[in-house]
Amino acid sequence: MSLLASLARGAEIPVFAAIGAGGLAPVETLRRRPGLRLVDTPRHARVLLVAGEVDAAHATALERLHAQLARPRATVWWRAPRLFDRGEIADGDDPTGAIRRAAETDEPDQRPDLPPHPWEGIGPHGQGGMGMMGGTPYGRPMAMTAEDIRDGLALDAYRARFGPFLPMLPPGLALDLTLQGDVIVAAGVAAPPYPQGAESDAPGPCAARMLRLMGIGPRAARARGALAALPRGSGMRRRLAAWVDGARVDETPRPLPDALPGRDWTGAALWLASFAPSRLRAACLKPEAA
Repeated sequence: MSLLASLARGAEIPVFAAIGAGGLAPVETLRRRPGLRLVDTPRHARVLLVAGEVDAAHATALERLHAQLARPRATVWWRAPRLFDRGEIADGDDPTGAIRRAAETDEPDQRPDLPPHPWEGIGPHGQGGMGMMGGTPYGRPMAMTAEDIRDGLALDAYRARFGPFLPMLPPGLALDLTLQGDVIVAAGVAAPPYPQGAESDAPGPCAARMLRLMGIGPRAARARGALAALPRGSGMRRRLAAWVDGARVDETPRPLPDALPGRDWTGAALWLASFAPSRLRAACLKPEAA
């Protein structure tokens, strides 16, 4: 084995975690595991780790994540049924061995090399899009103007789905959002967060997830000004302070279509993270299913 190959085998393996039901707490333990590095985008990952059972309805979302991994790439299914026929299986408490084996392989494309939203040749002269406005040129929806909810000025309104594996959102949560700039003007829940174990509602993990979104390390949580980064009157300061002090927070948020409009993207992500996973899931379920 060459020196370069030997050094590569000893390097940290960048892993993107797509978290399903019951996978949140186990994935949190991997943040302290030597040799692994959890990353926030599949573009920086070597291995796609599917942790916990994922709904079959989200198989396409997993395939799109797989397509974004830089090659060579691989998949590990940790306590998760396979939704496509590739990758290593890891059923125990530690997937490190499976991740290391997977990191030495390369998987072919799972999806055809086609745009998710066909757009070419739709116009009367072979151009993309539909008519003069709207459509999905280059596979991206065009923003349309609408009155800004803050001052009534006409601004572009962009509509898109976010989730279910976006790292700044709770695992499984998929939102249909309309944005003007970074401000949410309309919101709908396309899929609720996945159910997690009771350990995910504990104060320590809840505080750690919220602090990570804020870019604050656990040791700095009690420093002067750490809570000042959160807006007043939103309840986020109070909930984070309670978690840092070791107290549970059992508040249930308002329905998301009512609570998210008017918040900027960063504020919305922090607001969602300021509730325990079970309470947020309850708010997203229909009343008869909650």
